[in-house]
Amino acid sequence: MISVDEALNRILARIQVLGLEKVDIMSSLGRVIGEDILAPRDIPPLDNSAMDGYAVRSTDIKEASRESPVSLKVIEDLPAGTLPKGSVGKGQAIRIMTGAPIPPGADTVVMVEDTEKAGEKVRVFQAVPAEENTRRTGEDVKKGDRVISKGSIIRAAEVGMLATVGRAFVYMYQKPVVAIFCTGDELVDVDEGVEDHKIVSSNSYTLSAQVMECGALPLQLGIAKDVSAEIEEKFRQGLRADVIVSSAGVSVGDYDMVKDVLGGIGFEMDFWGVAMRPGQPLAFGTIGGNPTFGLPGNPVSSMVSFEQFVRPSLLKMMGHKNLFRPVVEAILKEEIRKKPGRRHFMRAKLSLEEDRYVVTTTGPQGSGILNSMVEANGLLIIPEEKTEIKLGEKVRVQILDRSFESAGLWNYQGVKMT
Repeated sequence: MISVDEALNRILARIQVLGLEKVDIMSSLGRVIGEDILAPRDIPPLDNSAMDGYAVRSTDIKEASRESPVSLKVIEDLPAGTLPKGSVGKGQAIRIMTGAPIPPGADTVVMVEDTEKAGEKVRVFQAVPAEENTRRTGEDVKKGDRVISKGSIIRAAEVGMLATVGRAFVYMYQKPVVAIFCTGDELVDVDEGVEDHKIVSSNSYTLSAQVMECGALPLQLGIAKDVSAEIEEKFRQGLRADVIVSSAGVSVGDYDMVKDVLGGIGFEMDFWGVAMRPGQPLAFGTIGGNPTFGLPGNPVSSMVSFEQFVRPSLLKMMGHKNLFRPVVEAILKEEIRKKPGRRHFMRAKLSLEEDRYVVTTTGPQGSGILNSMVEANGLLIIPEEKTEIKLGEKVRVQILDRSFESAGLWNYQGVKMT
């Protein structure tokens, strides 16, 4: 067996970033962009009004006040999206809407709230300095600016910027296709009749969901019985994908045939067995250059192994730089004992108490107890050499989701809701 860290380093050393594909900007959300985006023009392209009001000359209204308003002749209405017909001269104003270009002659905008319409004139009650309530040319972006850098994750703001600079399509790193299948005579699919001696192949669905959660594309190949020919056929079908993930058949049982089958189809084994719990019987290598993971069959072992090894691999293939779940320190609210030699990943409930994280396990930690993952929002990491962690000690917790934040019932203003 090798350590978790060595296994991860060996896997990631063999994972290559995929190529680029052209996608529409609404399909780019959450993905990594594979090109720099440069602004083709100034944004905004013209000086424009930041308010509804009146475009005027600041010198004309420098003495304006509530007690002594200045009257100006309104020569034009200027909606957004249109160009001015005339220019503002001495004693004149143009009624302007938000976003409309500042007309020639005007150098400031008086908010409509500081004015009063009087027939063909407007009374101004507020002195406003030059360039007030205006947006200057290139204030947001200058022509030629790099507005999005290669390697950035596209969020809603970046989607808006892509639209702003006129990029309907962009080059993104491809999403890997992940072939998934499970092995075992005892397995049936979710829509088949379940007899007492059979088990629904939940791993096919949890693994597919985990693949989707990190942005990749699952390809479900179904179930292979414990027959060498069936297992070999599933692996051969998986070669059309970018990554192959099998579940079960990699331990030392009499019917664990996956390793033998792999040897006959060109599998290059990197390692088999990792010093962790759950998830020790894990195999990794390549078939025809395709990363291939042989995960354990127990539901929790399969999910935890995916989190530690497959997920960061898929993220790397998609161009991500941050490959790992966040890890926080928390106060343990129970006592834990274990044998030395393996890193334990215990299903845990992370929560907030005042200004600190606290954590408890979800109860029984058997690798077949899928409900322990349903109850968990984190994995409590216990180092290999540790044998005991006492109540109140600080521990490290890998965050699986952020449901613990909503449990505190804090609204966006930081006020606790009742």
